[in-house]
Amino acid sequence: VEKNLKLEERITMLQQQNEELRARIEQNTVITRQLSEENANLQEYVEKEVEEKKKLSRTNEELLWKLQEGDAVSPVKLPPAPSTPFYRCSSGNSSPAKVRTLRR
Repeated sequence: VEKNLKLEERITMLQQQNEELRARIEQNTVITRQLSEENANLQEYVEKEVEEKKKLSRTNEELLWKLQEGDAVSPVKLPPAPSTPFYRCSSGNSSPAKVRTLRR
């Protein structure tokens, strides 16, 4: 009888542990789903950012090309205005380059 009581206590304790483990598994499953959704959202955000960066880079290259082509084809160069700043070309050329400023 005494052995039987100890076994019943052990069964009860193991059933409680089993329930606790099931609850932890359920909680971990919920957290895993949330993290998976967040990861997918972040990946989508990064992909959009990469595409935007590529688009801006292409636009920048196009504008630089237009600027260079415009300078090469422009028939008349106007003398710089007194308030126009001058900067050296980043290409290593020692001649100054006129920087155009836009008024907004």
